[in-house]
Amino acid sequence: MNQFTQKCRRIFNDSILQYHTKDHVDTVIQNPYLLKSIEYYLFLKNWVDTVQWHLEDIIRDPEIDPVDALQIKRRIDRSNQERTDLVELIDSYFLDLYKEVKIQPHATINTESLAWAIDRLSILALKIYHMRIEANREVSEEHRLQCTSKLNILLEQDKDLSAAIDTLLDDIRNGRKYMKVYKQMKMYNDPDLNPVLYGH
Repeated sequence: MNQFTQKCRRIFNDSILQYHTKDHVDTVIQNPYLLKSIEYYLFLKNWVDTVQWHLEDIIRDPEIDPVDALQIKRRIDRSNQERTDLVELIDSYFLDLYKEVKIQPHATINTESLAWAIDRLSILALKIYHMRIEANREVSEEHRLQCTSKLNILLEQDKDLSAAIDTLLDDIRNGRKYMKVYKQMKMYNDPDLNPVLYGH
């Protein structure tokens, strides 16, 4: 079986390392992959996640200016929408890629789409990166041990989730599982559906 998640992990790590060369939320992405390729989408997906990770850190500063906090909150909202759009784009990519696969008579649909599982793998790569830093930060032995224990759990999660994604992808390729792409239909960003917005 082709280990697709090995590719994901490598691309996610490349994205995280590229971001941390400058470590600033306004850093311009340098996506090295061919436009509209799956590699391009994976790199972009993790970049969005990485920037949002750091925005979430910034907004929790107890000394943050309320005006700045509101601007960051709105930026996080836009990032969440971009993240959702990318997940749907990745699902659509695989739906098109495997559209000729003959679905087996007893095939089932997964509770979670392939791209939402990839989304979790991307976030997990960020957790591992940052927990590894914490496990090596010279604060106290207790801090180091706690973070090392958490890091080991995250690495186990990464192994299990990767196996599940690779299995799901193999099942889709061979018609044992079938895909659908459900749009999230988020209402709070839509001026026609959010009563606070259409109330104005």
